[in-house]
Amino acid sequence: MAKQDPAAQPQEPKGSSTTSNKPVHQIRMGRVHCAIWLNETESGKRHNVTVTRSFRDGETWKSSDSFGPQDIPLAKLADQTHTWIVQKHQEAE
Repeated sequence: MAKQDPAAQPQEPKGSSTTSNKPVHQIRMGRVHCAIWLNETESGKRHNVTVTRSFRDGETWKSSDSFGPQDIPLAKLADQTHTWIVQKHQEAE
């Protein structure tokens, strides 16, 4: 039986007002994953980002929002996530 990586199905941010329960975009680098969520607000469209790290606990895949030195690519991933959001805002203008 195939194990499912929880980062492949990120959790929707708490207090979110999205019209869908799926992220609009996802970026992954190794075990670190960014999910970008679109929120429609009275002030217009806004994006939220959730960042998780996948790990195995025995035979079970789990996710965490805690990062260690081996997760240094997180900075690169954050930059790519920011670039994607800025491009989407520019396209909407």
